[in-house]
Amino acid sequence: MTKIAIIGGSGLENPDLLKNASRVEVETPYGAPSSDFITGEIAGIEVVILSRHGRKHNITPTQVNNKANIWAINELGCTHIIATTACGSLREEIDRGHLVVLDQFIDFTRMRKLTFFDDFNEGMKHTPMADPFDATLREKLVAAAKKEELTFHEKGTVISIEGPRFSTRAESHMFRMWGADVINMSVAPECALANEMEIPYAAVAMSTDYDCWKTDEEPVTMEAVMEVFKANVSNVLRLLVNTIENF
Repeated sequence: MTKIAIIGGSGLENPDLLKNASRVEVETPYGAPSSDFITGEIAGIEVVILSRHGRKHNITPTQVNNKANIWAINELGCTHIIATTACGSLREEIDRGHLVVLDQFIDFTRMRKLTFFDDFNEGMKHTPMADPFDATLREKLVAAAKKEELTFHEKGTVISIEGPRFSTRAESHMFRMWGADVINMSVAPECALANEMEIPYAAVAMSTDYDCWKTDEEPVTMEAVMEVFKANVSNVLRLLVNTIENF
């Protein structure tokens, strides 16, 4: 039976998004998840929603308990994960408000717990990660974005940095040279942990700014990020609902 976990935050707590909504808490061997889970249905499909940074957005990127979050999602019996995230654009063609269905990540984090396999007492575990985002789930997101006539990009490489600070100009230019298309603070190691749990994972990123590599405009600020995010979050919700309706 299909059961979809949505990992995100702002906008997803709308009580009208899910039918028969309720809340459930999950205890894990790794501590508490970022929030309780909102459970309910969209088009008859079971859905659970987790706020990555907490209901009040009080958890910094470094302190997000990704292991607890993914373990709890697995414990709830979820068969798929769709993640949402804001991102900075490292490419001229990815403008503010554009959506990107990610297909690759670069993990540039430094302080996070990266794996469920902290020892090899039960045998060696090296999870394949060549294509970390599930192809079938990505295809469903792309089809839904086309149906909703959203402005989006069918693929893109995200680089996840530690945060909570934004990049220096030198770093921003370096990330562009590495081949990253967008930048955020949340997809890694979340995506890798989902792969270790063998839960199909896909992510849609909303471009809110141009980081700081463009010298013809002001560098990114949190105020500018939130302004663009709030203006376009309805597009992300439309994409999620359409994707789930056509599961």
